[in-house]
Amino acid sequence: MYIVSFIMAAFPTVDKCKSNDRKSATVVVAEMVGCLLRDGSSFPYFALVAFDVGGISRLLVLLLVWPLSRLLYYFVSESAATQVLIFTTFAGVNVSKIESAATAVLPKFYSSDLHPETWRVVSECQRRCIVTASIPRIMAEPFLKSFLGFDTVLGTEIATYNGIATGFVCSSGLLIGQHKADALHKALGAKAQPDIGIGNRQSDIGLIALCKEGYVVPAKPKLEAVRREELPKPIIFHDGRLVQKPTPLIALLIILWFPIGFFLACLRIAIVQLLPLSLAYYSLWALGVHVTVKGTPPTLAKHPMDRKNSGQIFVMNHRTVFDSFFLYLALGCPITAPTYSSSRIIEFISPFKTVRISRDRKQDTAMIKKLLQEGDNIAICPEGTTCREPYVLRFSALFAELSDQLVPVALVDHQSMFHGTTARGWKAMDTFFFTMNPRPSYEVTFLNKLAPDQTCNATSGKNSFEVANYVQRVIAATLSYECTSFTRKDKYRALAGNDGNVV
Repeated sequence: MYIVSFIMAAFPTVDKCKSNDRKSATVVVAEMVGCLLRDGSSFPYFALVAFDVGGISRLLVLLLVWPLSRLLYYFVSESAATQVLIFTTFAGVNVSKIESAATAVLPKFYSSDLHPETWRVVSECQRRCIVTASIPRIMAEPFLKSFLGFDTVLGTEIATYNGIATGFVCSSGLLIGQHKADALHKALGAKAQPDIGIGNRQSDIGLIALCKEGYVVPAKPKLEAVRREELPKPIIFHDGRLVQKPTPLIALLIILWFPIGFFLACLRIAIVQLLPLSLAYYSLWALGVHVTVKGTPPTLAKHPMDRKNSGQIFVMNHRTVFDSFFLYLALGCPITAPTYSSSRIIEFISPFKTVRISRDRKQDTAMIKKLLQEGDNIAICPEGTTCREPYVLRFSALFAELSDQLVPVALVDHQSMFHGTTARGWKAMDTFFFTMNPRPSYEVTFLNKLAPDQTCNATSGKNSFEVANYVQRVIAATLSYECTSFTRKDKYRALAGNDGNVV
């Protein structure tokens, strides 16, 4: 161990790699974990996949074997420790589910942990190659190629049988030690000598020695991760239920909280279903569910018999399935919420009226206009799908054609443990996962009602697209979010491989 530390100390640290003209250079990052990524443990990334493909039970098993993997790492070998994590996470899982998690879930967490000095060196080079052992290639490749522009990803290959992962690695074994150098020679050519090699552990020594320049990453860097604005490609869409990166401690807290959280979710849902609005508001507040109202809510009739004029449309950005519910709490008045592909559970527990839309423009227009004429106040999310990041997706212009009584509403949600939305999972659980958070909350900001000359009024001269884009910009500016041209179809194609329509 002392000899290895002495040899590693002979290489300069990665911050000593100064910027030169590297347009034709090839970078070899010897390991993702602790090198390209600041975190020196691969456990959180296995935990994310385990929870996504197997739920809380597989995460529990993974946490139980984690101490064993650490003992194997220090007293047997890095290879044995990694194989324990691979077997526990992948055994019996459909390969397509692993690939889906690697594409939709992991990039968000990888990108928030990029080592700034390593990425600085890598980003300056035209050709980028990475050799990863402790994170299998199937988990790393989508992020490295799609978001960071790596040309070659060499990593441990998992064994499969009829599309099911066996939990073992392929006969070639893990890319550790000499296997890394062999894989690199095979990919780049036996005589190729990479310009720069970066590593951080014993198994990287041979690989770094092959390069013209070799650098090491300090074991415990005290640097902030690469900021979102500095990434070559922003991560706007991501999936998965976990909000925080599940380190062993966070994973333990999630497992301990899960039964408590589920009971609390059922209690919160029962309160919404059984109590009148005034009592429900304070009961939810006592149970940790908070809503903050900003701006001035419009005055609305509290009872259907008091409605004399046509209803208004509240135009909101879409964060979770609870958007309309928190608008309802903030207003203290009945509303009607059009829904698409929501579960029967959500409709059953809703304390206000919900109507199903078909995404048939003619049919939906006729239905909503009829509701408005009857005096219903409609809550609409023109994005058509949720967005977790600080972005506002492109607004559908249909709402601007339905009425000139438009009230923009900006929403911000706060979830500390579980995401209450999914593109790939069981949507019926969205309600439970949101309410399972220890202290879920919303900020509801009412903006000024659109003036007649800002709508599609006959005298304004504006078309529905101009109105929709204006409302999108107003909401984004209020929240300090960024407007995008991405749509529901873009999100579902990126995360789920479909366009989001339900047959």
